Amino acid sequence: MTGADRRSAIVEQIRNSSAPVSGRALAVAFDVSRQVIVQDIALIRAAGYDIISTNRGYIINEPRSVSRVFKVRHTDAQLEEELNSIVDLGGNVRDVMVNHRIYGRLTAALNITSRRKVSQFITDIENGKSSPLKNITSDYHYHTVEADSEETLDMIENMLMDKGFLVESGKTAD
Repeated sequence: MTGADRRSAIVEQIRNSSAPVSGRALAVAFDVSRQVIVQDIALIRAAGYDIISTNRGYIINEPRSVSRVFKVRHTDAQLEEELNSIVDLGGNVRDVMVNHRIYGRLTAALNITSRRKVSQFITDIENGKSSPLKNITSDYHYHTVEADSEETLDMIENMLMDKGFLVESGKTAD
């Protein structure tokens, strides 16, 4: 294993751990000295990872988020209501995607995280010479929605269902 491979594996081990990972545990796992681990952590930090040393071991400081894809359908008049409802519950509408029978999958980044951004998006649509992507597929489209937890995504899914927008969820059964 090269040093770069080891550092990638260290990041993944710290990222996937529910508790701090000690330098000793990392040294044993990668069959190197603790000093090598300390040097690797310094290089990992220099690469831009926010690794924090605690008295119990290393943790990585990065925002935790989950995402789910929802297949939805609504009219142009309901577009603002759909987006506001998602962001009001804490969702980030990362993108919109349609499956066109001729052109295939078409995706556009949105990154709508607030009512202000919803308002900007609606204004851009209304003032532009374009229409929403969903209009080329009889209003059927998909949104990748990101949130802080599965519970938040469940609330968003339930809201979309209650409003009649949800066609199908990207949630997988265990």
